Amino acid sequence: MRRWRQYDRHHATGESVSPQATTSSDLTGLFEGANTCTLTPDTTQGPYYFDADKIRSDIREDRQGSRLRLAIKVQDSETCRPLSNAVVEIWHCDAAGLYSGAEAQSTGGGQPAGPRPEGGAPPSGAMPPGPGGGDGGDMADLVPTDDKRYLRGAQVTNADGIVEFTTIWPGWYRGRTVHIHAMVHVSNSRVLTTQVMFEEALNAEVCAAQPYAAHTGRDTFNDNDNIFEETMLLKITEDGDGHLGAIVFSADSDKDGR
Repeated sequence: MRRWRQYDRHHATGESVSPQATTSSDLTGLFEGANTCTLTPDTTQGPYYFDADKIRSDIREDRQGSRLRLAIKVQDSETCRPLSNAVVEIWHCDAAGLYSGAEAQSTGGGQPAGPRPEGGAPPSGAMPPGPGGGDGGDMADLVPTDDKRYLRGAQVTNADGIVEFTTIWPGWYRGRTVHIHAMVHVSNSRVLTTQVMFEEALNAEVCAAQPYAAHTGRDTFNDNDNIFEETMLLKITEDGDGHLGAIVFSADSDKDGR
């Protein structure tokens, strides 16, 4: 696991790692009611997590899809105060259900060893059951099998605890509703591993258009997804030719269970 605190103001490549978020009025309004100070639920990291080594706000690369601007505010679950200088990672599949670094596995072309993926029926090509079984958050990090890194990235929270990403609306894969994975690091610790999701009316609207419409047979929705919780829903508003989504993560920064 990367020692995130070693990343000061510049990445090893010279790429800026300054927080990209702002406290503009649109974000302030969205964060109101986007969540409370209740501890955000931990979930499995899933079978496709690895350290992508990409400190950036725009994670789209060449992936086509409906533009999504994602704003995340991280706060301490006990004090409700913003957590600055925390690292927030996100990763998700593309419009066809593929994960970068794991394209073979997410299309059924490979079967890496490890526990089964998160909840319910596994996606095509997912990891088979391991010794621990279950769908807890104890999966080993994936060893990438290709050099793609689209739809993966990390940002550092600003003084208000906010990060912003530009991405696309995720697609879907068998056994899971539409979702984005997220992980919060404070110093050397992973203090939160969770997921964010979308209202089904919006999923239906986005998935009816190309390139999403080319991927047919969706079998899992919010109401039959084994991980979905209402508190994971993004607060969404229209944003030009796409959408703006916001959510507050209340993280247990000292890992005392509160």
